[in-house]
Formats: sequence, C-alpha cells, structure tokens
Amino acid sequence: MNNFSNLHLSKEMIQNLDNIGYTQMTPVQEKSLPFILENKDLIVKAKTGSGKTAAFGIGILQKLQVKKFRVQSLVLCPTRELADQVAKELRMIAKFTHNIKILTLCGGSSFGHQLHSLRHGAHIIVATPGRVLKHLNKESLNLDDLETLVLDEADRMLDMGFIEEIQNVISFAPQNRQTLLFSATYPDEILNLSKSIQKDAISIETASVEVENKIVERFYEVDNPLKTDALVKILSSFKPTNAIVFCNMKISCDDLAKDLQKKGVDALALHGDMEQYDRNDVLVQFSNNSCSVLIATDVAARGLDIKELAMVVNYDMPHDSETYTHRIGRTGRAGADGLACSLYTPTQISFIDEYKNNKRIFEDISDLKIDTNFKMRPPYITLVIEGGKKDKVRKGDILGALTGDVGLKGSSIGKIDIYDRQSYVAIESSLIDEAQKKLKNGKIKGKRFSTWIL
Repeated sequence: MNNFSNLHLSKEMIQNLDNIGYTQMTPVQEKSLPFILENKDLIVKAKTGSGKTAAFGIGILQKLQVKKFRVQSLVLCPTRELADQVAKELRMIAKFTHNIKILTLCGGSSFGHQLHSLRHGAHIIVATPGRVLKHLNKESLNLDDLETLVLDEADRMLDMGFIEEIQNVISFAPQNRQTLLFSATYPDEILNLSKSIQKDAISIETASVEVENKIVERFYEVDNPLKTDALVKILSSFKPTNAIVFCNMKISCDDLAKDLQKKGVDALALHGDMEQYDRNDVLVQFSNNSCSVLIATDVAARGLDIKELAMVVNYDMPHDSETYTHRIGRTGRAGADGLACSLYTPTQISFIDEYKNNKRIFEDISDLKIDTNFKMRPPYITLVIEGGKKDKVRKGDILGALTGDVGLKGSSIGKIDIYDRQSYVAIESSLIDEAQKKLKNGKIKGKRFSTWIL
C-alpha cells in the first residue's frame, strides 16, 4: 500500500518520482498524502528526515494549475537554509511537467532582485516569514489566489519568535484555503496556532512507526579551558569523516573554528551574523566534503540537509532536551550508525543528571587515546566557476570540460552544485591547482569563465 501508484497522481508525476528514487512512501507520506490531495487541513508531527517535504511537495504540485500563473502555494520556513533546501526538493519533484516556477524569498538576498523575479510571476513561493511579509506590505506579492499554505518546522518558527509575522502573513491569505502545519513537537503554542488558522485539522503522528536513528551517545566532563583540546581528542580517537559541532553563541563558533584550524583540523563556522554569500560558501563546502568540520549555532544549522553525517558534538550543552534530540538526530540516518559526543563542565553536573540512562555512555576523557600526528583534512577542495544556470551551464558541461580538456578522471570529481551565476565543483585535493589552472585557460560550452579556489 505504500507505493505512490496507489495515490491519485498523474502518470508523469509517478514516473518522475521513480526517476528521482522515490519508489515507496515513507510513513509520513503514506499517512498524510491522501488527505493533502483531498484538500484537508493537517497538523503533522514528524521529525526531520522523515520525508515531510516530499509529502506536502507532491501534494501541492499535483494540484497545481500550471496555466494559472499566480501564487497558488506558500511554504513558510524558519531559516534561509531550510527554505533553499525545500525549494530545491520541490524543483526536483516538479520535473514531471514544464513551466512550473518556484521562487524563494528570504532575508539576506537582494530585495530588488526579488522584486524583479516577482514581476515575472510564480506558482509557488518558499519563504521566511519576515521577508515574505515585507513583500506583502509593499504589495509586490499578492496571495489572492493562494490555495495551500504550508508551515514547515512550525515549532522552530515559534521558538524564533515568528508568531506575529506568521499571523500577519496569514491575514493576507484567503480564508478559504488549505493549511498544512508540520512540526517536530506539539507544544501548547502549536496546538493553539492550529486552532486559530486551521479548519477541522486532521492530526497525524508518525514518530512511533519511524525507524529510530542508530546513535551511540557519549558524554565527557571537561574543564572549560580544556574543551578545545577535548574536542580534538574526540575527533582524533573516533576519526569521523565529517562532523557538526554545536555552540550556543555565535562568537564561540568563530573562535572555535580558528582554534581547530591551528590544530590541524579543517573547520568552518556557520552562524546568523554571516552574509548570505559567506553562508552559501560554507554550506557548499561542507556538503561536498571540502570541509570536514562545521561549527554552528542551532539557528544556523536548522534545515541543513546532510545525508551522511558521521558525528555530532555538543561543544556547548543545549538548554533543553528537545534541542539535544534535534541536534543528535542529524547523525545515524538512513540506517547508518551515528555518534554523538557531548562535553559538559563540572558546574553542569546536576543539570547533566537528567541525561543519564542505561543507553548513554559516560566516560573519562582521559580514556581516549590521541594520535599526536592527527590532522583532519577534507578529501576535496572546491573550485568556483563564475558561470551558472543563467549562463546555461549544466553539470554535464562542467564534467565534460574537466574530464576532457583538463584531463581529470571522473573519480577525482565530487559533487557539482550549480547556482544562478556560479558553479561549485569538489575536486580531489591533490589535483585542485592543476584543475584550476587548466580550466582557467580552457572553455566550457565554448565560453571562458573565471575560476578560483574556495
């Protein structure tokens, strides 16, 4: 029963889902999609990585009237990173037909550029609450034809103080609409929000049938001045291929990244004070294995979609158990083994007692063996090409140039990410200088593009 062919989907949609590897529905898709296709309001409790984006994405795209060039669906997300991730997945699902326009509206991007894009129209908007409200107030965005409103990770949006913006955005939407609310938790604020914006909402929970991530949880007591050395010791002992390290403060991310770099660990910081282009550069490098360790705050890391994450480290313990669960849930996905390590100081012992159970391992940091020659360097380095979608550059064009004129083997080339005006290519570290030099003097699709190493 969990085949997409059992739903009222077009043949083109089912064929495209099969092409992109969506062969069977996840529990959240199986439970929610029939109701979404029937235009019912839903409040869905599902954790990150459960397939919820595809659940509402397939639903709104199947019902979309392509010839009606108006905003028919609005997806609100707590962060720019999650909005970009959602839009990327929607575009992949939307390949079942032509001419569907999906537009992201987030802070940190040029407002003027967004105005220009909106003048050309869109079918689906994926946005953060503050930026979409700004467009609504300036009347550069109209929701009169909105049929479906989606609140993705609604609990996090409320945690970040977006409740007023959300309510203001909804005031611009038609009352006769479908509202889909997705949340990892059901605090009272979420239930109250559901009552105020939804009609006869059907409640769906899938946590009980979702496969638990296989995560080993380890805890270490460390004096505050020695935490960086303890972190290096953990990385040296377990040798993860990659890791996300969580700090509670933005400034701590920058300081820790610099300290780790001095100790031979390739690390980059990610936090809300960074410019959007800097954030994009960091995210691209971490996702394509050009950076081994990402140091991030909870807000900055929200919405990151890293398929294979070997380790999560709580450099600073989170303020509550829900945040802890969300942090460590990024590792051990899709049946893989995960590892979560947490550092706590002697002053936090009473607080840490709440975490003790028969599954979590509390051990002495001195028991870990450190490799004195330990270095953590990524297998790839990112090459940036000053050409992208707007220049009609495709992944095949870049791959062809690198394996042809440049002479690289396909196995030496990693992930390729193409944006509007730039493309990012992960290239084996030892070959990056040669590749950049040859491509700088070569051509892609008969054109010369500037290149540089990130």
